Amino acid sequence: MARDLDLDVRVEGVPLVRDVEGLALSSRNSYLSAEERRAALVLSKGLREAEAVAGAGEKSAKAVIAKVIETIGKEPLTQIDYVEIVSMDDFAPLERIDGGALVALAVTIGKTRLIDNIRISGQG
Repeated sequence: MARDLDLDVRVEGVPLVRDVEGLALSSRNSYLSAEERRAALVLSKGLREAEAVAGAGEKSAKAVIAKVIETIGKEPLTQIDYVEIVSMDDFAPLERIDGGALVALAVTIGKTRLIDNIRISGQG
Protein backbone atom coordinates (compact mmCIF):
# COMPACT_ATOMS: atom_id res chain seq x y z
CA MET A 1 0.00 0.00 0.00
CA ALA A 2 2.84 2.40 0.82
CA ARG A 3 4.32 1.74 -2.63
CA ASP A 4 0.94 2.00 -4.39
CA LEU A 5 0.24 5.35 -2.76
CA ASP A 6 3.84 6.52 -3.31
CA LEU A 7 4.25 7.25 0.40
CA ASP A 8 7.68 8.24 1.62
CA VAL A 9 7.86 5.44 4.19
CA ARG A 10 9.62 2.13 4.43
CA VAL A 11 7.66 -0.83 5.76
CA GLU A 12 9.72 -3.48 7.53
CA GLY A 13 8.30 -6.81 8.58
CA VAL A 14 9.44 -8.35 11.82
CA PRO A 15 8.93 -11.86 13.19
CA LEU A 16 5.91 -12.54 15.38
CA VAL A 17 6.59 -12.73 19.08
CA ARG A 18 5.70 -16.17 20.41
CA ASP A 19 5.54 -17.69 23.86
CA VAL A 20 7.84 -20.58 24.73
CA GLU A 21 5.28 -23.11 23.49
CA GLY A 22 5.00 -21.41 20.08
CA LEU A 23 1.64 -19.64 20.43
CA ALA A 24 1.69 -16.16 18.90
CA LEU A 25 1.36 -13.56 21.65
CA SER A 26 -1.99 -11.80 21.40
CA SER A 27 -4.50 -10.21 23.73
CA ARG A 28 -7.02 -12.67 22.24
CA ASN A 29 -5.24 -15.50 24.06
CA SER A 30 -6.77 -14.27 27.32
CA TYR A 31 -10.16 -15.47 26.04
CA LEU A 32 -8.95 -19.05 25.76
CA SER A 33 -9.60 -21.62 28.46
CA ALA A 34 -6.70 -23.85 29.49
CA GLU A 35 -7.99 -26.59 27.17
CA GLU A 36 -8.45 -24.14 24.28
CA ARG A 37 -4.98 -22.71 24.81
CA ARG A 38 -3.52 -26.21 24.58
CA ALA A 39 -5.51 -26.76 21.37
CA ALA A 40 -4.29 -23.44 19.93
CA LEU A 41 -0.72 -24.74 19.88
CA VAL A 42 -1.68 -26.67 16.76
CA LEU A 43 -1.60 -23.39 14.78
CA SER A 44 2.14 -22.95 15.16
CA LYS A 45 2.57 -26.69 14.56
CA GLY A 46 0.70 -26.35 11.26
CA LEU A 47 2.79 -23.36 10.24
CA ARG A 48 6.03 -25.18 11.06
CA GLU A 49 4.74 -28.07 8.96
CA ALA A 50 4.25 -25.67 6.02
CA GLU A 51 7.78 -24.38 6.50
CA ALA A 52 9.18 -27.93 6.51
CA VAL A 53 7.22 -29.10 3.47
CA ALA A 54 8.10 -26.02 1.40
CA GLY A 55 11.70 -26.19 2.62
CA ALA A 56 11.89 -29.78 1.41
CA GLY A 57 11.04 -28.60 -2.10
CA GLU A 58 7.24 -28.69 -2.40
CA LYS A 59 6.28 -25.92 -4.84
CA SER A 60 2.51 -26.44 -4.95
CA ALA A 61 0.75 -23.99 -2.64
CA LYS A 62 -2.28 -26.28 -2.72
CA ALA A 63 -0.21 -29.21 -1.39
CA VAL A 64 1.34 -27.13 1.39
CA ILE A 65 -2.08 -25.74 2.38
CA ALA A 66 -3.49 -29.28 2.47
CA LYS A 67 -0.72 -30.32 4.88
CA VAL A 68 -1.49 -27.37 7.18
CA ILE A 69 -5.21 -28.15 7.12
CA GLU A 70 -4.48 -31.82 7.85
CA THR A 71 -2.30 -30.90 10.83
CA ILE A 72 -4.71 -28.36 12.32
CA GLY A 73 -7.73 -30.53 11.54
CA LYS A 74 -6.47 -33.23 13.89
CA GLU A 75 -7.36 -30.96 16.81
CA PRO A 76 -11.13 -31.30 17.38
CA LEU A 77 -11.53 -27.89 19.04
CA THR A 78 -10.43 -26.04 15.90
CA GLN A 79 -12.57 -24.60 13.14
CA ILE A 80 -10.42 -23.42 10.23
CA ASP A 81 -11.59 -20.13 8.73
CA TYR A 82 -8.84 -20.00 6.10
CA VAL A 83 -5.32 -21.08 5.23
CA GLU A 84 -3.70 -19.15 2.39
CA ILE A 85 -0.28 -18.86 0.81
CA VAL A 86 0.25 -15.38 -0.54
CA SER A 87 2.89 -13.22 -2.16
CA MET A 88 5.02 -11.19 0.22
CA ASP A 89 4.74 -8.21 -2.14
CA ASP A 90 1.00 -7.80 -2.60
CA PHE A 91 -0.64 -10.61 -0.62
CA ALA A 92 -2.09 -12.10 -3.80
CA PRO A 93 -2.80 -15.84 -3.47
CA LEU A 94 -0.10 -18.05 -4.96
CA GLU A 95 -0.48 -21.32 -6.81
CA ARG A 96 3.25 -21.99 -6.81
CA ILE A 97 5.92 -21.21 -4.24
CA ASP A 98 8.93 -19.78 -6.03
CA GLY A 99 10.95 -17.87 -3.48
CA GLY A 100 9.43 -16.11 -0.48
CA ALA A 101 5.79 -16.44 0.48
CA LEU A 102 3.58 -15.97 3.50
CA VAL A 103 1.38 -18.67 4.98
CA ALA A 104 -1.52 -16.92 6.71
CA LEU A 105 -4.33 -18.56 8.63
CA ALA A 106 -7.30 -17.87 10.84
CA VAL A 107 -8.72 -20.53 13.12
CA THR A 108 -11.56 -20.28 15.60
CA ILE A 109 -11.19 -22.12 18.89
CA GLY A 110 -14.21 -21.85 21.14
CA LYS A 111 -15.38 -18.25 20.73
CA THR A 112 -11.91 -16.92 19.90
CA ARG A 113 -10.69 -16.30 16.38
CA LEU A 114 -6.91 -16.57 16.22
CA ILE A 115 -4.74 -15.43 13.32
CA ASP A 116 -1.15 -16.39 12.67
CA ASN A 117 1.38 -16.46 9.84
CA ILE A 118 4.87 -17.49 8.90
CA ARG A 119 7.25 -16.62 6.09
CA ILE A 120 8.38 -19.56 4.00
CA SER A 121 10.70 -19.93 1.05
CA GLY A 122 10.53 -22.53 -1.66
CA GLN A 123 13.74 -24.50 -2.07
CA GLY A 124 15.12 -26.58 -4.88
